Amino acid sequence: MAEIKDPENTIVMELKDGTVTIELLPDVAPQHAARMKDLARAGAYDNVAFHRVIDGFMAQTGDVAHGNMEKDFNIRMAGTGGSDLPNLPAEFSKLPHDRGTLGAARSQNPNSANSQFFINFKDNHFLNGQYTVYGRVIEGMEHVDAITRGEPPANPDRMISVKVAADA
Repeated sequence: MAEIKDPENTIVMELKDGTVTIELLPDVAPQHAARMKDLARAGAYDNVAFHRVIDGFMAQTGDVAHGNMEKDFNIRMAGTGGSDLPNLPAEFSKLPHDRGTLGAARSQNPNSANSQFFINFKDNHFLNGQYTVYGRVIEGMEHVDAITRGEPPANPDRMISVKVAADA
């Protein structure tokens, strides 16, 4: 079990193969960290598909509008939506997109991140300074590595549940 230093800023994500523990970085990207906690506490990420999973790159999820595999799921729409909350301004930092970091997914507009995010399978430093880094996997990266690949995957994996550790 991962040592959780700050339960209020730690996410516990259940995947088909096990638990992934994510340390949020509110000192680096406070608005993005707060948004993930708000959506997790609302249950918005539960049952949301990994709709874009590229081998050797990253696994993307978090479309709370179209990605819930238990409610009006449409794999062709997954990846096009966000939450009912306003988009977030970019919170770029010097933190690199290393293996296991969480990046905020967005459109071409740097200030369009909302609910979607990706987890890097490897160091993707070409993304540095272009996408907000706001968390890192501290345990369970092997479960992220096991997520079904595809754009979109034929049978996508999902986040079974996403909770703030302080609430679990």
